[in-house]
Amino acid sequence: MDSITQILLGASVAAVVVPAHHRRAALLAGAALGTLPDLDSLPIALFTDDPVALMTLHRGFSHSLFVLPLVAWAIWAFFRSRGKRVAEAPMRWFWAIQLALVTHPLLDAFTVYGTQLLWPLQPHPAMWSSVFIIDPLYTLWLLIGMGVAAFAGPRRIARPMLVAGLALSTVYLGWSLVAKGMVEREAERSLAALGLQDTPRFSVPMPFNTLLWRVVAITPEGYVIGDRSVVADRGPMHFERHASDVEALAAVSGIHAVQRLQWFNRGFMRAEVRDGELVLSDLRMGLEPEYAFNFVVARADGDGGWRSIPPRQLESAYRAPVEEGGVMSALAGMWARIWTQPVAPAQ
Repeated sequence: MDSITQILLGASVAAVVVPAHHRRAALLAGAALGTLPDLDSLPIALFTDDPVALMTLHRGFSHSLFVLPLVAWAIWAFFRSRGKRVAEAPMRWFWAIQLALVTHPLLDAFTVYGTQLLWPLQPHPAMWSSVFIIDPLYTLWLLIGMGVAAFAGPRRIARPMLVAGLALSTVYLGWSLVAKGMVEREAERSLAALGLQDTPRFSVPMPFNTLLWRVVAITPEGYVIGDRSVVADRGPMHFERHASDVEALAAVSGIHAVQRLQWFNRGFMRAEVRDGELVLSDLRMGLEPEYAFNFVVARADGDGGWRSIPPRQLESAYRAPVEEGGVMSALAGMWARIWTQPVAPAQ
């Protein structure tokens, strides 16, 4: 999730645990701890400028459920030995620090990016993909609870508001899983009707909401994309077919950068040739035809093959000015799509 949400979550879980007269200090400590795991980008960038490495190492060691409890214990032990608040209520502060750190990767796992919860083990990163990386309806309740607690300090109203904020944000996460299940069931039926019941697929909510969803399934020729509004849509989903250069992708499968991306995004990639270079786009993040992460990984060698080159990341089209199209027009269309089911295409 975005940094502001992680700060609010860390502050809320820390402040709800500690004694009332420590609450404002816990808000500050929890806010700092809530953003700490995302600072992994700084040491990673010291050792490599490879964009594929930067993407796939992020949310790694600093998001591990094996590592963070130990880091939390070390922080707790350090401040306990210094006396003052942590020494005054050691067990409450122990759990405040633990929760502020551990809730960060768990929340990240609800997005599609990929969070390595079990690092240094190497299963595919967790991508439960039930909320977008920024979702105001998740963040709002935490913001209200933390705002009241910061103003009220040790007064009695603060803790119930923190609990309410955490409860409502958690309920929203639960709703996101329910909505995802609804979309997945219909996607399974509709893909089966196309003979694609066994193809790899994923679903992800569109930006800033959990009412409109996008489903992508990999096919032998490329991939199909369908969208689903849990508000407006009835009946089968419609999927559009898109091409990918699957032969070129297979030909470069031995390149380390390609293998790393395959592991990280589970093969949800589009391959296309641009000016003699092979570009891989992560299908999990973006809207057709533009995606947020695009990497040049190989160049045609002139004999019908490919040779590895240092990976290079291409700028996303979403950074284009609004007047050139950009993201705002896509968001306007998305908002309208939530409330309106499109006319089914002619068969």
